[in-house]
Amino acid sequence: MKLTIPELSLVVLIGASGAGKSTFAHRLFQPFEVLSSDFCRGLVSDDENNQFATKDAFDVLHFITTKRLAAGKLTVIDATNLQPEDRKIFVQLARKYHFFPVAIALNLPEEVCHQRNQQRPNRQFGFHVVRRHTQMLRRSLRGLEREGFRYVYILNSIAEIDTVKIERQPLWNNRKYEHGPFDIIGDIHGCCDELEALLEKLGYVKGGQGGEIACLSSPTSPTLWDAPTYYHPQGRKAVFLGDLIDRGPRILDTVKLVRNMVVAGTAICVPGNHENKFLRRLRGKNVKINHGLEKTLAEIEALPAEWREHHTKELKEFLDTLVSHYVLDDGRLVVAHAGMKQEYQGRGSAQVREFALYGETTGEIDELGLPIRYNWAAEYRGQAMVVYGHTPVLSAEWLNNTINIDTGCVFGGKLTALRYPEKELVSVPAAHAYSQPAKPIDKVVTETMTVQQQLDDVLNIDDVLGKRIINTRLVPHIKIREENAIAALEVVSRFAANPKWLIYLPPTMSPVETCQQLGYLEHPQQAFAYYRHQGITQVICEEKHMGSRAVVIVCRDEIAATAVKCRGQEYLPIIYGLEYSAPENMQRLRQRGLTLKRSLAKREFALGVEALERFITHAPLRRVHECVVGILALESEPVDPRL
Repeated sequence: MKLTIPELSLVVLIGASGAGKSTFAHRLFQPFEVLSSDFCRGLVSDDENNQFATKDAFDVLHFITTKRLAAGKLTVIDATNLQPEDRKIFVQLARKYHFFPVAIALNLPEEVCHQRNQQRPNRQFGFHVVRRHTQMLRRSLRGLEREGFRYVYILNSIAEIDTVKIERQPLWNNRKYEHGPFDIIGDIHGCCDELEALLEKLGYVKGGQGGEIACLSSPTSPTLWDAPTYYHPQGRKAVFLGDLIDRGPRILDTVKLVRNMVVAGTAICVPGNHENKFLRRLRGKNVKINHGLEKTLAEIEALPAEWREHHTKELKEFLDTLVSHYVLDDGRLVVAHAGMKQEYQGRGSAQVREFALYGETTGEIDELGLPIRYNWAAEYRGQAMVVYGHTPVLSAEWLNNTINIDTGCVFGGKLTALRYPEKELVSVPAAHAYSQPAKPIDKVVTETMTVQQQLDDVLNIDDVLGKRIINTRLVPHIKIREENAIAALEVVSRFAANPKWLIYLPPTMSPVETCQQLGYLEHPQQAFAYYRHQGITQVICEEKHMGSRAVVIVCRDEIAATAVKCRGQEYLPIIYGLEYSAPENMQRLRQRGLTLKRSLAKREFALGVEALERFITHAPLRRVHECVVGILALESEPVDPRL
């Protein structure tokens, strides 16, 4: 027997004591996915059967459930869950984190449950307990869907329970297996001439695979989709961000082109708010005919009368298939019409779809009577790149690893595509201004700074405080301690320069290997041997002097920046004292350990290179500062300061 559940499910097991819930859970789910109320009782009281610890145990269970759902992890609740109030909190948690609440009830005869309990230590309670459990279970079965469970499975025998297999169904928005390359195209609004020009500029050609024209009609069954498609000879795939319709001169041609590419597998498409409004109209809802919808309806009205209803049905069927957003390339890329906050990515709910279509508003109205849109991208801190449209802008700009590529083609701007993973913008100008925007997009005065630079002008202390793990290209998983980050900020507060210009700090340098030559603790021979061992044949020797640091960044790559230090006989007395060269002191100093200092130098060096790389790729300044403050934080590590 196969039970199908979405990959993002909160599974609530329901059954009397002795029904076999724990055995069922551990057979069909991974160990970390199962949260047992008995185990949580043991955590808080050292006794899984201590009923007096139930409240504390469920406090722990609810807390862990919350953390798992926030992280996007399927979770199974192993408890009796016999009362509606016991189940209610799990339905609420599932909805809060956009999971699917799933109920699996093990409805076994009370005799079977009682017999099993008699065979278990510490479970030999009276028959009346199991009878009460089974009675509560059976009263609950009919109402599980009304309680909010999206999937309900009731298993009525041992045979059914023993033969169950769980099939995890990926959400429709999960296309992590598609790695591109992609060409992501902004709002089209019926500008089919510009779309065809942009596709050709991107290298797409008209026709089916092998150059054959993809005609999707048959002589006996006229279809709306009787039009060619496009494909890319190098296998690239187009991604359309919605708002295909309304306002422009060739609305149905645009939909035909996009639909045929989707069917041919050369494109994917998400819906926009204009498609959503049009669908509501087709379903008989009362919608206001404005913002270009009248042009879409006029093109449908111009279809041959005998096929108009059939073609409208075809159009509705295609638009009904569009999914709110997609997560692509192992989670590195998210596409949605109006954007997608980190906590919504890959989730499925009405709230997520609403955000994908419309974005978020502040609840206020501007001077034109339009809702003021909330700038979610200014607070975005996700790892995935988010590409979206919806709000027309003069030019596409990056903001916190997000980019809006709706450059107002239908309003006389341009139609823009983002090539992924190249992050290259390709545009074609609009042939005409086909419509006037409700809010002028040329109202904004051109700034000398980018949107990202304007946002970075005010730094947020939360971006560098606290314990964190920084991944760099050269050294992965560099740990920054919370107390060291606080110390680093205290150091930054003493800098004379504006902290926002702090894009790099030179790393600490490790001494060369200890020299065994008489009278020397450190010697250039060991420095040259180190570089020779690293395969470096040319080095630059500089005199190191003490004092405040001023940084001029001239390094071409990390090899040019690599450094070790060799301190001479005149300098070492400052560090180790005037008597350091005495034979007995020299012998002791030669036993000094350099491992921690070397590790520290490598980590600081990796952070410095990472800061520069992030800076030159126009990463948000907080991402650069994360590395720079990390260098200062590492300087508080407990390493012998004399090294």
